[in-house]
Amino acid sequence: MRFSFNGCGGRGWALAVAAAGVALVLTSGPGAPVRAADGDSPNTENNTNTANDANAEANADAPGIGQHVDNFKLKDYLGADHELAEYADSDVVVLAFLGTECPLATLYTPRLVELADTLADRRVTVLGIASNQQDSVTELASFVRRHEVSFPVLKDLGNKLADAVGAERTPEVFVLDADRVVRYRGRIDDQYGFTGPSDTQSYQRPEPQRRDLAVAIDEVLAGEGVSQPYHKAPGCHIGRVRTPDADSAVTYSNQVARILNKNCVYCHRDGQIAPFSLTSYDEVAGWAEMIAEMVEIGRMPPWHANPDYGHFANDARLSDEEKQTLFAWVEAGAPEGDAADLPEPPQYAEGWLIPEPEQVIYINDEGYDVPADGVVDYQYFEVDPGWEEDTYISSIEARPGNAAVVHHILVFVRPPEGKRSPRSARLRDGWVGAYAPGFRPEILPPGQARKIPAGSKLLFQMHYTPNGSPQHDRSYIGLTFADPKTVEKEVQVGAAGNYFLRIPPHASEHEVESNYTFSRDYELISMMPHMHLRGSAFRYDAIYPDGTRETLLDVPHYDFGWQTSYVLSEPKLMPAGTRLHCIAEFDNSEDNLNNPDPAKEVRFGEQTNDEMMIGFFEARLAHQDLTQPEKQPVERVKEFLTVYRSNSELLDDSLTQAARRALGSEEQFEEFAFMLSNVVPQLDRVCVTALEDGKLRLYYLQERDGFHGTFRSTSTRISAEHEALATDVAADGPVVHHDLSELDGRVFPGMERRGVLSSLHVPGEKQGVHGTVNFWSRDKEAFPPEAVNLLSKAVALMLEGPGQTDKGS
Repeated sequence: MRFSFNGCGGRGWALAVAAAGVALVLTSGPGAPVRAADGDSPNTENNTNTANDANAEANADAPGIGQHVDNFKLKDYLGADHELAEYADSDVVVLAFLGTECPLATLYTPRLVELADTLADRRVTVLGIASNQQDSVTELASFVRRHEVSFPVLKDLGNKLADAVGAERTPEVFVLDADRVVRYRGRIDDQYGFTGPSDTQSYQRPEPQRRDLAVAIDEVLAGEGVSQPYHKAPGCHIGRVRTPDADSAVTYSNQVARILNKNCVYCHRDGQIAPFSLTSYDEVAGWAEMIAEMVEIGRMPPWHANPDYGHFANDARLSDEEKQTLFAWVEAGAPEGDAADLPEPPQYAEGWLIPEPEQVIYINDEGYDVPADGVVDYQYFEVDPGWEEDTYISSIEARPGNAAVVHHILVFVRPPEGKRSPRSARLRDGWVGAYAPGFRPEILPPGQARKIPAGSKLLFQMHYTPNGSPQHDRSYIGLTFADPKTVEKEVQVGAAGNYFLRIPPHASEHEVESNYTFSRDYELISMMPHMHLRGSAFRYDAIYPDGTRETLLDVPHYDFGWQTSYVLSEPKLMPAGTRLHCIAEFDNSEDNLNNPDPAKEVRFGEQTNDEMMIGFFEARLAHQDLTQPEKQPVERVKEFLTVYRSNSELLDDSLTQAARRALGSEEQFEEFAFMLSNVVPQLDRVCVTALEDGKLRLYYLQERDGFHGTFRSTSTRISAEHEALATDVAADGPVVHHDLSELDGRVFPGMERRGVLSSLHVPGEKQGVHGTVNFWSRDKEAFPPEAVNLLSKAVALMLEGPGQTDKGS
């Protein structure tokens, strides 16, 4: 459970301060009563003047505008006194209420430092005010040093100044004119905020559209009325000192600590992703109002699934009873109670959420330097873990070396001798583990494991988000292993993705679909939808062989800031032939405050400003028991026929688009061949050959892992004379071979010696060049009429699309 701002891509609010531990201090002098300035009203016409309708409502009720702030005396973290009267020469004084552990306050502090330095010559003074009761002197000192704060930061002991001016959140700013009258209060700018139902979703614009604080200061210095004097500040509630009800039946010790230990401490403890700890009374009491607000509006604990569909083991929602207990405790002034009633704190391995890892693997020895700004392309790091035998992973935890700039980590498997692009690795090889906002490490049940072939390497995909200063990262993954003799079921990772999506400019409810068909009886374990900044909703439906349809997971308000894996309470049977149908909705309109560019047509891509539509899932074979001898080999052709007969339209939109693009590049052919092999599992090799000047030339090639056919180089040319494959090029239609040893030439006998038992060759013409698309299988009679029909349609689609027959790619 995490009470914080959260983000992805450039939106890493909470992640940027996950290790925060800073605070404010000192003693305050007398409180600073606030009174109405002579001749001013909090709601004069100038004070409610707005630039747009969205701001009209906010400024029509501008609390505190026009009020006078009397002199006050507070101490800084070194114990030195500061009075408002000391800054009589300043035409403008900005009171900036800050919290050392509030993610948004931490994010905005460097911006305030820059503003203070820039405006010093214009007689503008910035004073940081630390009113949180939970912020200690030591934490304040660390905060000031870490952010190189050049203006005074004063401890508002007992939150007297906050009470006097009506400050509610951090960061929140008050602009005082030369007469110390409040002319503006609220947010610093509009780059960060909340949207959606009850403000449950965070947003971040690439740049602020309105710099409210800077504009207000300019207007005051110019002697003008402030055009927009109030904007509600997003951020954390100020942790006020409260008077506990000594007679309260609910205390931290007897009930609240138990709720937090169960639901929150997993993340809210030192060294974890949450920006502050909830393991002690002093910390929790300071966040009491924030806890109540987050729970009431449903922002915390983070959970985005529609409760009408599915039951999930990791459902993070609090029960109604737990909510009411927290509300009652906050209402009672957050009493501590008797320490003897405290529960035993949960125990975790030092720094790890999984059991103590048996192997820790880093991205490399030297790490990676992240620049201060700009967009960093995904970085890939291939690591050899030294696994000489098949490895069975029982728990997985990926961890950022520097949470301030690591948005996500995906770790993929690269099988032995695998030669794939990073993009293809993501699509084909499956991932080992991940780190992202909301993603919990995976601990598999006893008897289950993820199998990694001997000799495999790991590929780290790192998504870095610069945070304004140069950073260094060396991320890593921790693993524990299972004894192969005890593993009954292998947990597999799959994806129903649409890699050819196109979202029109300004489209507000654009739907994209994808499918995955189970070729055998599987048990579905979990689902994890993945989109980027324009993603707004995601749904998983199961379409069973008998045609019935069931919604498995519905996420009506998708938040890119949270990458949640929804783990079913009980694995759900997906009979052979079941289609996992995913429907995603994207908002590419101006109303989506996260949208980097509503005027852009958006396509699938790796970077945050591009889009993705992937329905990840975990599943295991329903009847598998690896501890028992396999009764009979898997019949891949039978798998195909089972799926085909339950759903003859296997060439869905995504595969159709992949086929049309297949001849455009090596990578596109590779993606097409991979997607096709999910539908036609008996395929071991797919390639394209052309007949040119009496020679056969190999253009494109994709093989299943562990299979190595003849003529694997696209630069190879062989004479077409006496070559049976050349005859297939001239055929009128598809040609199927079931006994390759009796065919003429070098190609077929060579493939037969490598275990190929059947093949299909579909002739065609592209740009005046004749050739064949060749499908090879180590299964007998791998190409029944159903397979021939499907693959012939796929080849026809390939020939419709763009292609390159002028290079051996």
